[in-house]
Amino acid sequence: MANFLTIGFYLALAVLLVILVLGLVNLTRTDENQPSRSNKLMRMRVLVQAIAIALLCAIGFVAGAFG
Repeated sequence: MANFLTIGFYLALAVLLVILVLGLVNLTRTDENQPSRSNKLMRMRVLVQAIAIALLCAIGFVAGAFG
């Protein structure tokens, strides 16, 4: 179970890195959709960060760090 959670955690970190890079690339654009795209990327980033934190807490719980 801990291996599954660890793999999920690293996948979440990889997705988070991709979203961060997309956000940085979006900052250089000057088209009319840039503000709405930036907002969507920010929402995705917050969601993926929440998932990564939840997975990290689950790994700690499974490993016996809590209690």
